[in-house]
Formats: sequence, C-alpha cells, structure tokens
Amino acid sequence: MAITEDPATPAVGGKGLQAGALGLVGNVVIGLGAVAPAYSLAATLGYVVLAVGDKAPSMFVLAFIPMLLVAFAYKELSQDTPDCGTTFTWATKAFGPWIGWIGGWGLAVSAIIVLANVSEIAAIYLYNFLGLTALAESVPATVALGCFFIIAMTLVSARGIVVSERVQNVLIAIQFGVLITVSVIALVRVFSGTAGAQAVMPEFSWLWPSGLDVSSIAAAVILCIFIYWGWDACLAVGEETKDPGKTPGIAALITTVILVCTYVLVAYALQSFAGFGYVGIGLNNANNTDDVLTVLGEPVAGAIAASALLLTVSVSALSSTQTTILPTARGTLSMAVYEAIPRRFASVHPRYMTPAFGTIVMGISALCFYLVLKTLSENALLDSVASLGLAVAFYYGITAFACVWYFRRTLFSSARNLFFRGVFPLLGGLSMLAAFGISAKDMIQPDYGYTAFGPIGGVFVLGVGMLVLGIPLMLACFAFGTKRFFRGETLNARTEVKVPDTF
Repeated sequence: MAITEDPATPAVGGKGLQAGALGLVGNVVIGLGAVAPAYSLAATLGYVVLAVGDKAPSMFVLAFIPMLLVAFAYKELSQDTPDCGTTFTWATKAFGPWIGWIGGWGLAVSAIIVLANVSEIAAIYLYNFLGLTALAESVPATVALGCFFIIAMTLVSARGIVVSERVQNVLIAIQFGVLITVSVIALVRVFSGTAGAQAVMPEFSWLWPSGLDVSSIAAAVILCIFIYWGWDACLAVGEETKDPGKTPGIAALITTVILVCTYVLVAYALQSFAGFGYVGIGLNNANNTDDVLTVLGEPVAGAIAASALLLTVSVSALSSTQTTILPTARGTLSMAVYEAIPRRFASVHPRYMTPAFGTIVMGISALCFYLVLKTLSENALLDSVASLGLAVAFYYGITAFACVWYFRRTLFSSARNLFFRGVFPLLGGLSMLAAFGISAKDMIQPDYGYTAFGPIGGVFVLGVGMLVLGIPLMLACFAFGTKRFFRGETLNARTEVKVPDTF
C-alpha cells in the first residue's frame, strides 16, 4: 500500500508518534538490529586479528568501555529529555543551536553512509546463500537488489513502529540463534579434540591486551567502534516506548552488554577453532580477512552451517538497513518540530503515526548516495564505509560532552551525579575525541583505503567532506528558514521538549 499523508498533519500529544508502542524488549531489539552484529563481525574480526593477533577479544572489551561510558550519557540525557532528536536536541540544549544542528547532521551522515553499504551486503550474501554466485558478482544484479532492499525497508519503517519491531524480532532471532549455535559447536569441538590440527585451546590471556603497542591497540579499537555503532537507535524511538524517561536508557545499556558478550564469545570460538595459521581457515590467511565468519561455517558444522551463516549476514545487513532509517527519520522529525529544518519534515502520518515523509526522504537520500558512489567506483563505496568511524565518533562525542555541560550545575549534588553525569560521560567524550583524531590522522594518508585525491586519502575526503557538507546546509536552513531556532527561541536549555503527554 502506498504511503500518503497530509502535510498539515499536526503533532498531537507531542510530535504525533505512537506513544507506548514498544516495551523494553522491543527497544533492545531495535538497538541490536541497528548494530548488525553478524555483518559487523564478518567484516571486522579478520582485520582486528590482523592488527593484534590473539588479543582480538580484549579489543572488543576495550572498545566496549568508551561505548558504555557514552551509553551512560545517553541514559542520563534521555531520562531528563526523552526526545527522538537525541544528539540534536541534547546538544542544542547544552551548547546552543549551531552545535546542536551539526550534531544532528553527524548522525544523519553516518546513517546515509552505512545504508549504502549494508543494502549491497544484504544483496551479495543473499545471492550467495541461494547459490547464485554469478549474480553475487554482477554489479547490475547487486545494485538492483540493494536498491530494492532500501526501498522495501523504507516502506516498512514508514508503516509503523509496531510493524518494524515485529520484523526486527524475526531478524534478530535468526542472527543471534545462528551466531551462538555455531560458536558453541566450535568450542565444543575444540575441547573435544575434533576441531583439527589448526585449533588452539582458548586462553584467558586473550582478554588482556598485554604485549601490544599503542599504535596496534588504537587501530584495533577504532575498528571495534564500528561494530558497536548503532545501539543508540533505541534512544531515538524513546517517545514510542513505555516509560520513555527510563526504558530507553536501560535498553541502551542492556544492548551494549549483550553485544560485548556476543562478540567475545564469537571471537573466542573462531580463534580457537581456526587458529592463527597463514593457510586454509587460519585467521592470518589473507584470503579470509574480509570475512572470517562465513569461511568457517562449513569446517565447523558442515554445509548447513555455512548456508546459515551466509543467510545470517544477509539478514543482519537487512536488519540494519531498516533500523538505521528509523532513528534518522525521527531525528529529522524533531529538527523540524523545533524549526531547524523545513517544517514539512514535522508531518506525521495520521494512520501509521510515523514520520513517513522524513522516512521516505531518508531512504531516497541513501539510495542516491549509493547509486552515485557505485557509479563513480566500487572503491569509493568501500572508502565511504571506512570513513564511518569519523561521523560516529563525532556525534557520540558531542552527546557525551553535552551531558557533562547540561548537568554541570548538579554534578556535585551527589556521588551518583558526579560519576554518571560527569566523570563517565567526560571520559567517553574524550575517548571519542581521541578516536576521531587518530582516525583522521591515519585516514589522511594517501595509501589509506582504495582511493586518493592527490596527497590526501579518499577515506578522509569522504568522511570529513560529508561532515563539512552540513555547514552549507545549516546556513541554508538559517538563510531560508524562520531563523527562530537559530535565535534560540524554539529550543534552548529551558525548553520543555514536545514529547507525548500520556503513556
């Protein structure tokens, strides 16, 4: 059914979203779906092993720490201001309209970049699962199916948060069911001595980054930031969650804990079963680096497991395609409600109670970005994904610092406030600032990634360029909009945010 709406639809009871539609479990499911754990592991684990060897599990734990610290900031801010604008709203209340607007843009940039990639990954792995390897290697075929996935998930997202949650329940069950099952089988075979000569017994020392230099740790942690990104989606649907001042923040913390436990389990299982050889299924085999997860499916549990892992990665990417659209569309809704962008984005579908217009615009933007980069070159698309860490560290850092500044007058009223609103978010923000700086320093080198613009790496140009693009767009909104937002009239530190009145 086509999505139609009245552009003049008022935001009744807040912004017009479906209040109380999600519980804690549904909120966690959406957060997990946005992360795409199966795809993230498939794409990242090989490179982490390449950087730090058998210490990969320790990198997942180490990268979890700044994510947890930032999650505390999200929890405190969402409890005070449960607004679907998240970074945009909180940074505006803390630092003013200009930083708030650019913070919201950072979130949108990360979503647009990742959508272009995960839709194609979903297509390639689905073709491989179906045994259609020729289509998996065909650019027209993968682009066609990738575009279809973006359009389909955009329409699902526009049809309502309840429909979105039901779809995610199925996709998440498949992901974690297959990942945990294959990991347990791998460990059982290692301990029973049936894993093969390449297997190594797991060690507790894998959880401690001893013997590594700072450069190796930094490179691995930056990679790991990517595999955690997306958990904040559960905060963006906070206004549609029961008890929005409490549930989304708890969901964010639960999501990050589930992720670190899953990542460590999978890393232990794969390292133990595959070993670190340079041939065969060894993790140091250069042919396996791009995807160590699906390579190990058949050796661990036969052809069925191999097919299941291919399907799991496809489902994981497809899940992320939808759950990445959800928070970004709600971010534009909030920005429009406070007149930071054209008012048209504030319209809510009268039946589905979703920001359908913003959702569809988000889908079209991702579609165009995907097609443009794909037309330019496959390498440009790959480099755009590599640049994602800059946008993520950028808006996570802004959110963490916003928490400290927004609550600055109450930090010393209790020990709890000092740590959960001050120390922890500050450390999280500094970690993100360091990650941004180290990433930018590495990415600016011309040999980083697949493309270069003279002496500057293409990854840096795409990552920083997409963030800088927000400045002229922000100035255009200031020049041609109402200017009330930029004068601090529609949203400031004292503004009562427009959230649903009853739940």
